Amino acid sequence: MLNKKRGADKEDILLHAVQPLLHWYRDNKRSLPWREDPVPYHIWISEIMLQQTRVEAVKEYYRRFLDELPDIASLAAVQEERLLKLWEGLGYYNRARNLKKSAIIIMEKYQGNMPDAYEELLKLPGIGAYTAGAIASIAFGEDVPAVDGNVLRVITRVTGDPSDISDDSVRKRIAGELLKTLPKGQSGTFNQALMDLGAVVCIPNGQPKCDQCPWKELCIARREGMTDRIPYKPPKRQRTVEKKTVLVIRLKGGVLLHKRSAKGLLAGLYELPSIEGHCKKVEALDYVRELGFAPIYIESLPLAKHIFTHKEWLMKAYLVRADELSETNDITKADGQWHLVSPEEMEKEYPVPSAFSAFEGYIRQK
Repeated sequence: MLNKKRGADKEDILLHAVQPLLHWYRDNKRSLPWREDPVPYHIWISEIMLQQTRVEAVKEYYRRFLDELPDIASLAAVQEERLLKLWEGLGYYNRARNLKKSAIIIMEKYQGNMPDAYEELLKLPGIGAYTAGAIASIAFGEDVPAVDGNVLRVITRVTGDPSDISDDSVRKRIAGELLKTLPKGQSGTFNQALMDLGAVVCIPNGQPKCDQCPWKELCIARREGMTDRIPYKPPKRQRTVEKKTVLVIRLKGGVLLHKRSAKGLLAGLYELPSIEGHCKKVEALDYVRELGFAPIYIESLPLAKHIFTHKEWLMKAYLVRADELSETNDITKADGQWHLVSPEEMEKEYPVPSAFSAFEGYIRQK
């Protein structure tokens, strides 16, 4: 636990940390596309994309998204399937759905203008305390903190705070401490400086680059050799492993896709047909026949896995070439959940989760 002196010093440390951080940021800030034109819509889209995704990976998605949906009105009007296709690869697809829901509310309630106050932003679907703080401070200059994982890490280290940062009460407490120390009129710059410090110096994995840190003389974790123990997070719970057999079924030059249900994991996205458990070839062929197709060739594919937050798919796979058993028994005509598409159509139109990216080469085979 923090001793009394260290606890009393915490606010003083944060007050003394402001100017060194701003000077460091002036010389070291990252060049990011949403910073070049920090309109509220751009800040919003970038912050949602950056949840659970690395900055370098986001840049191309951000450009592609804004090319097609340049403003709130176009986001509100886009068809969900097209929205999910634009989001493909970023994961956590409810983030995209919430963007559209919020855009519709903004068009109807705020005349198409992003709410300019923290408390109003919190009312929008998918916008929590961090995102509201980032938009309000960066786009509108409101003096509010924006506390994400990077910020929690740098603040707990500089103050030597061993609290559990996965505890929401700790996040709220640190936000309150930052609110007292924000440089008035510069909160957006200060918040971005904290983000950058956590991203490039006080890094999440590996040794922090303390020699490059503007807070190296202030930092308690550095001075007391605790950077490997702060921030504290409890051990992650063990993921459940689900075995699946995935089928790349090729016929008529296309590949068979199945649309997932509207609820649950990967809701509303398109997947390759799959069977629970690891099946032998004969079982896979029986399944293909049950779908109404006549398999003429089957080939085992390499094992693949995909990791979600709390579960892992271990996928055995087969490439199957097939013909229809009969035109009247074609499920792609009888059932709207099944679609026979060309690889080109799949790439342009059908949102397929990255869980199946290991099979992309076999989908494209002629």
